[in-house]
Amino acid sequence: MKKETPVFTAAAWTYDTNIYEVNLRQYTPEGTFKAFAAHLPRLKDMGVEVLWFMPIHPIGFKDRHGALGSYYSIRDYTDTNPEFGTVADFKELVAGAHKLGLKVIIDVVANHSSNDHPWIQSNPEFYVYNDDGSLLHPHGWDDVSQLNYDEKGVWEAMIGAMQFWITECDVDGFRCDMAHLVRLDFWIEARKRLDTVKENLFWLAECEEPGYHKVFDATYTWKWMHGSHDFYQRRINLIQLLEILYSSDVEFPKTAFRLYFTSNHDENSWNGTEYEKYGDAARLFAVFSCLWNGIPLVYTGQEMPNWKRLKFFDKDYIGWTGKYELHDFYKTLLELRKQHPSLRAGDVNVSTSIVSSLEDTGVFSFLRKSDDDSVLVILNCTSEGSHFRINGVVGTYKNVFDGSVIHFSGETDFFLPAWGFLIFEQKDS
Repeated sequence: MKKETPVFTAAAWTYDTNIYEVNLRQYTPEGTFKAFAAHLPRLKDMGVEVLWFMPIHPIGFKDRHGALGSYYSIRDYTDTNPEFGTVADFKELVAGAHKLGLKVIIDVVANHSSNDHPWIQSNPEFYVYNDDGSLLHPHGWDDVSQLNYDEKGVWEAMIGAMQFWITECDVDGFRCDMAHLVRLDFWIEARKRLDTVKENLFWLAECEEPGYHKVFDATYTWKWMHGSHDFYQRRINLIQLLEILYSSDVEFPKTAFRLYFTSNHDENSWNGTEYEKYGDAARLFAVFSCLWNGIPLVYTGQEMPNWKRLKFFDKDYIGWTGKYELHDFYKTLLELRKQHPSLRAGDVNVSTSIVSSLEDTGVFSFLRKSDDDSVLVILNCTSEGSHFRINGVVGTYKNVFDGSVIHFSGETDFFLPAWGFLIFEQKDS
């Protein structure tokens, strides 16, 4: 399979970054930009670097689902949802995030608008229609209407809207919803033009199409997420799970960033929390998501942790306890990525090799290495305690969680409890 060559170069700051998805409606009792701002110092301390806000725009009223509607049914691409606050409020929030060294990206929903977007009346050519002349609602989403990217006016309107958020609020990039449903040449034109408006933007596509890395820095890993769930449910074995990783290496460019996660807004609301999907393996898969060759995503509340599904169309305050039990867990993982060049995503100078024995069907261990820097990750992917041996690793390493030092000499024996994990960083000689 031919790998596509990227047309654009990722910004230097993106190679070791991470993303935190903000479900603003459910984040605070108020559900506003101003209320969310109080959480910025905590997230900064946790090691968060990029805040991704789900769509911040006004939501359509026609065919609305629930009391508040879907974030992704957009009635105006250059305004904010009054539920959240004003454009000025969002601009102030972005400025506050920037003062702390955080980046901000926003959702772009380019494939469709709400069923009562003004364009339906003012620019009917912007839309796709059924044979009977009715608006096409894509994929059975009856609260939205399909935009027509054969019409260049749609290109100009959408690129103009994205430019608005760069120039007006100084956002740092975009997470593009269902990007593969929109033609690739549009995205190439959008990036070509918007990268001249602000340098070093970050481009994340919700898709798993290798060809879209022609324009996007990062894409989703839905196959891995579903495979890891199947593995925990014992529908596939570890070798089959690792074959999914191998297929990603084969299909995607080496410089491609892949986004790894155990939860996000869709998964939490529709398929269950990470604890419903992974049970007592949730932390193990979080370790993998943060340290494998890719960019990790943490969703609203995973640091608490959040045990409930959040409603999608109605107010459902997450209910912070104030304890943030996994704050330090995520802080250790996210800061580790910043400290080690060997954990950079999409870097051709980094090697990622599996060091667990092929004969061991329960342990997955990998070594990430760049020059004289390396990080070793050991995952016990079984529901039982396991004795195992790590081969081929030599040197002095420190356990990142308890600080203990181990000297690897080529063959080193370990024991891990069910779904246990160890992370070692190489110490200076």
